[in-house]
Amino acid sequence: MAQLALTVTRRWASAPLALRIALVYLTARVITTVLMIAAAQQSTSLSRFGAEPGLADFIVGWDAQWYWLVAEEGYPADLPLTESGEVAENAWAFMPVFAFAAKAVGFLFGSWGMGAFLLSFVAGYFACLALHRLLRDRIGQQAAMWAVVFFAAGPIAAMFQVGYAETLFLLLLFLALDATVRRRYVWLYLLIPVMAFTRPGILAFALYLGLHGILRWWHRREDPLRPREIAHIIALGALATVAGFSWQVIAGVATGDPGAYLATELAWRRNWLVGGVEGFIPFEGWIQASQFWFGQWGLPTSWGPIVLALLVVGVGAALIYLPQVRALGPDLRLWSASYLLYLLAVFFPQSSTFRLLLPLSPAWGALAVPRSRLWRMGVLAACVLGQWVWIYNVFALGNTFWQVP
Repeated sequence: MAQLALTVTRRWASAPLALRIALVYLTARVITTVLMIAAAQQSTSLSRFGAEPGLADFIVGWDAQWYWLVAEEGYPADLPLTESGEVAENAWAFMPVFAFAAKAVGFLFGSWGMGAFLLSFVAGYFACLALHRLLRDRIGQQAAMWAVVFFAAGPIAAMFQVGYAETLFLLLLFLALDATVRRRYVWLYLLIPVMAFTRPGILAFALYLGLHGILRWWHRREDPLRPREIAHIIALGALATVAGFSWQVIAGVATGDPGAYLATELAWRRNWLVGGVEGFIPFEGWIQASQFWFGQWGLPTSWGPIVLALLVVGVGAALIYLPQVRALGPDLRLWSASYLLYLLAVFFPQSSTFRLLLPLSPAWGALAVPRSRLWRMGVLAACVLGQWVWIYNVFALGNTFWQVP
């Protein structure tokens, strides 16, 4: 038995990396599929999907419906209004790259849903390859592979198999981070615009590029910073900033309303807060949400901002001091800080929060650093358990405000 295990281990180690990651990824997708089938069997008529839905219903459910609408009908020239005269939920909240790419792929199969599934599925595999490449020089080959395992089987792994833009964005993000870390800045001139029109978040990357430039300048004596690299970093930061605000401009021009995009995004927030919202104020969403959720949980609402402040301090301390996080290197920690600050500035935390944390996936590397097999298997078990909890709630039971993926 020991000899057999040794033989299997040697063959696994000698297999091409792309094959090993493919086997990990496909195994994870089988697990996710089984969990989704189990959720479908437990779905009732009270669920958004009705009794006994098929996997195809899950693929095109929730936000995937909006991407399908974008692909089929485009964006509204006139913003829809609620009965009270406020801007209603509409397609301007969803970027075009995934929607139309899925339509192009789906054309071969006569189905947008099939195109969306294949695009998410294939992008997920390449994202695993890119994540391994991003981490291996920092935490080692073995730990990088475990990070890929956690990523592929994580609590929100259903995103690899549904019509959301998340996995395509993650692929682009990992490639962009890798290009930045390796100083191959030219690639970013292609990646940044595509990222900007795939999913919101490019402004966080603009902040990261600024911090990356400051870091390089600070260490310029031991790590020479050439004038050409300075020019690239400044130009790319400007490109990411312009790209980050361009969708607001496009929506404003197309609808004739300069505030069309922000009003559209706030339409979703109004569903959570009694009395709605007056307008967008940076960082206000988290304070409002902390009070909202503490009230929902039957706790004093005044505790919300206090706990939020403690959470921010705790996360900041973890990024600075935890040795497992420090092992990821300064660039990946700067990206994590940039994206978290971006979320803190623009987001209203609610049921989609876990999905919106996916761009922090390089942090799986920190959980993979400890070499204990018991620890790694425990993390993997927690990932699969979390995946079932998420799938069960948003698909089998999804019918109320806190079950939106």
